[in-house]
Amino acid sequence: MHIHFIIHEHFEAPGAYEIWGKNRGCSMSYSRVYQGDPLPEDLQSTDLLIIMGGPQSPATTLQECPWFDAQAEIRLIGRAIEAGKTVIGVCLGSQLIGEALGAAFCHSPEKEIGKFPVRLTDAGKVNPLFEDFGHELNVGHWHNDMPGLTPQAKVLAYSEGCPRQIVQYGERVYGFQCHMELTPEVVELLIEHSQNDLRRAAEFRFVETAEKLRSHDYQEINQVLFSFLDKLVAQREA
Repeated sequence: MHIHFIIHEHFEAPGAYEIWGKNRGCSMSYSRVYQGDPLPEDLQSTDLLIIMGGPQSPATTLQECPWFDAQAEIRLIGRAIEAGKTVIGVCLGSQLIGEALGAAFCHSPEKEIGKFPVRLTDAGKVNPLFEDFGHELNVGHWHNDMPGLTPQAKVLAYSEGCPRQIVQYGERVYGFQCHMELTPEVVELLIEHSQNDLRRAAEFRFVETAEKLRSHDYQEINQVLFSFLDKLVAQREA
């Protein structure tokens, strides 16, 4: 199985997604666009496309961020979905999936940075890929926006601060506004980038301090993510 990652910034690293791929013996390739890497022209060898997050939005222009071509990524995601590939978007990546399917992203009601609970909707509770989530799970958050919804999309999980935390767009297409890939190493990278937000943590309902972020255990979130990915791949190969 081959995974291709689109990575927008060094601090929005694949984390547990990459760990899972290595543990399962997957081959992996990367478009680190912040380093000038091109997007893949040919998706034939790609089984799983994972689009990571970033401080950009789908509305960010090339003038504002020369290494982030939102429209090119949206076209690539659309091609991957049309080809029947398995596609996962994280944060910005989830918003780009929605855009590729004609659903515009929007701002989340609350800024969320930290580890807070998400709850499964009725659709999430009956989806067998999420049976290890329980009805509520504390997961990572680092966002201001959320993905748009197509008529066919199913919201599988929500939080108090954001009504669209996990969205299923198709049998093989999922958007995660939340961050289940966080590891202590990735959290340190994000803390370094987010000093301004973290200094103002007291101004927001769902923004934790750097000290609090460092105190969390992220292994349980990772294990639940691994379970989801195992089931997603098994479903694909069945």
